[in-house]
Amino acid sequence: MKDIKDTVRSHVRVAYDGSVHKTFRGTDADVRYETEKTVLQFLEERNCDFVPRVIEFDDERLYLVTTNCGQPVRSLSDGKMKSLFRELETFGVRHGDQFERNITYDPVKGRFCVIDFELADIIDENNDDDAGSECDGEESGGADEPKSDMAAEKPRQGRENSAE
Repeated sequence: MKDIKDTVRSHVRVAYDGSVHKTFRGTDADVRYETEKTVLQFLEERNCDFVPRVIEFDDERLYLVTTNCGQPVRSLSDGKMKSLFRELETFGVRHGDQFERNITYDPVKGRFCVIDFELADIIDENNDDDAGSECDGEESGGADEPKSDMAAEKPRQGRENSAE
């Protein structure tokens, strides 16, 4: 596996099959792990197609395996970034860490994706589209070109089977 991030808060690796393996550690690791797992499952139930899918998890080890959502972006307009997080809120989730480092580009889907949900909040259990946001900017969607030349593992195509 290739190390992507190794900090006091988490260790993130990408496997040869493209899956992302994240171990939570440090302050509030159990809370951050449970938040990320719960939010990703919530978004999957709502068919949000621009976030990772949970493949497997281990509650004792605070270990989460997800699908890969492409390459990190190096540069993204503020309008596009805000629009992406606003789109996420239409699915009932406020990200809580709205920075470029939490956006990837998936060439298979032809779109930007959002990652890293450990600080997110579920704000709309009913998905009413009334969640609201303070974000302004251009509309999201479509086959935007990434502004990144960073290498990343090739994302897996299709839905993963969970080993739960």
